[in-house]
Amino acid sequence: MLSASLFESYDLKGQLLKNRTVMAPMTRCRAAKGDVPTDLMAIYYAQRSTAGLIVTEGTPVSPTARGYLWTPGIYTQQQIEGWKKVTKAVHDAEGRIFMQIWHVGRISHTSLQPDGRPPEGPTSELSPETVCFAFDDEGNPGNVPTSKPQALDEAGIKRVKEEFVQAAVNAIEAGMDGVEIHGANGYLFDQFINPLINTRTDNYGGSLENRCRFLLEVIVAVGNKIGFNKTGVRISPNGRFNVIPEDPQLQETFVYLCQELDKLDIAYLHINDQTTFGNPAIPDGLLAQLRKAFNGTIIVCGGYDAEKAQSTLDGDIADLVAFGVPYIANPDLPARLENGWPLNEADQDTFYGGDKHGYTDYPHYQE
Repeated sequence: MLSASLFESYDLKGQLLKNRTVMAPMTRCRAAKGDVPTDLMAIYYAQRSTAGLIVTEGTPVSPTARGYLWTPGIYTQQQIEGWKKVTKAVHDAEGRIFMQIWHVGRISHTSLQPDGRPPEGPTSELSPETVCFAFDDEGNPGNVPTSKPQALDEAGIKRVKEEFVQAAVNAIEAGMDGVEIHGANGYLFDQFINPLINTRTDNYGGSLENRCRFLLEVIVAVGNKIGFNKTGVRISPNGRFNVIPEDPQLQETFVYLCQELDKLDIAYLHINDQTTFGNPAIPDGLLAQLRKAFNGTIIVCGGYDAEKAQSTLDGDIADLVAFGVPYIANPDLPARLENGWPLNEADQDTFYGGDKHGYTDYPHYQE
């Protein structure tokens, strides 16, 4: 039996994807006042509807979930209306789009929090040597050191779960085809999962079951509300982004998490390898173990080109492959990969904030 091609269609829980490439979630910091999505964002995502699936930039579920300026939210009606323009543009271009719903946890600053309150985290311990995009002491935007957080109590955990459920409902109202819960990259759920950060002694700390409990409860609550077939999750085993320390129980923790996710029949599991961030790779063999533990759709992400992506599909390690930076500069990425056409180079100076330059002005390939 021939393995699937990267450019073949794929049935994602009843939603037909035109190919097996995924546009990875990427923060671009271009929302308008009130963190409202703009018409320019609708153009940006519609241009990239060549992907089988788009996963939006991280989208805060509440005012307290924010860690970066000008990231679009999904907790006000104005934001919902802004996202409706995006989903309409993507669907008009025959694309599929999931919203990544996000809480940064302790990777935030008091200038981003309601009434200047501390950020929320699993504990009150300051994240060492981390920055976020916020206002400095003079009120200027820039990279500033994160603020000392306040530990979420169990009432706060319950509130955050409700915020994720409402965000998912809002995303569906906005026309999204589903949501991806951001459990990766050193943000809130990753902070809870890591035993060196999460030193709690209650039901959400200590054992690996307790450390995974928060994320799993949120997935169950969201799935029960909008459907598990519309609920995905992203994880980053062995990730060090945002100064996440090496997990001494890495294999045990993530195999357990994937076994529990497998019981829920979610839309997909999105696994991010952070080698492109200059961080250690997921250890040899762990991806295969996670594949064995989770029988549903798996997306892999992190430094893939066409050859490596196809090899990953051939090896049955994943079903879909996500591309990040290549999609910034190449709205027609699948055609370029399939035909061996050269790729546009992404301008890193325009990744965050700004106007259409480095955002919607990258050309399609012309022979």
